[in-house]
Amino acid sequence: MEPVRPEFVPDPSLSRAEMETRQTDIADAAAFTDDLAVEPTALGEQPVVAGVDQAFDGDTATSALVLIQGGEVIKRTHATAPTAIPYIPGLLSFREGGAILDAFVGLEREPDVVLVDGSGRIHFREAGLATHIGVTLDVPTIGVAKSLLCGQPRESLDEPLGAGERVAIEADEDVTAPDGTVIGYAVQTRQYDSDSRHINPLYVSPGHRVSAETAADVVARQAAEYKLPEPTRLADAYAGELTS
Repeated sequence: MEPVRPEFVPDPSLSRAEMETRQTDIADAAAFTDDLAVEPTALGEQPVVAGVDQAFDGDTATSALVLIQGGEVIKRTHATAPTAIPYIPGLLSFREGGAILDAFVGLEREPDVVLVDGSGRIHFREAGLATHIGVTLDVPTIGVAKSLLCGQPRESLDEPLGAGERVAIEADEDVTAPDGTVIGYAVQTRQYDSDSRHINPLYVSPGHRVSAETAADVVARQAAEYKLPEPTRLADAYAGELTS
């Protein structure tokens, strides 16, 4: 797979202001509505779902890409690239995006949907890592983050959610979308049967060509025995193998 929008390939040499402007352009090009060739939540369907995660060794990023179909791994590929800039909240794609795009070059077929370890529309300028990758490749993408970058939960998350529950994340003054826009969901894939400990939810948001509701449905369906959906869980493990 090669970039369909090469003008959006992450350029870490840009200034911070230029990066933020580029993200605004990416958000304008993104589609936060469903446009998938295969319905990933339909019973009987066996879509090809990709998981992407990164690991680091000094100033080098390793992007691991795992493709799953029908619960079986059908492809693993990876790429490494230098991290030319430090971690800056909201500009993650300019640090890690190059290695991810390089990993996609090793794919002969396009996945039906890609789950990225990072945010999508839950982002100050609605253009997190999943959106940046999705728009550049023009592939359906979903952001799966472990913490909430921005936005406001519609309901309090102070009390643990039960397995299967979800809470909408709405845009607030920190997000370019109109206030109250649903930009993603807190999704509780698993929970302990105990009052003494609990599992935090995942923060799921559309990256490109997927709605917020479908993004939450896909992640819930792809989570098997663990908190993380299988594609990103296996990508995380693969990235660990590559950098250990």
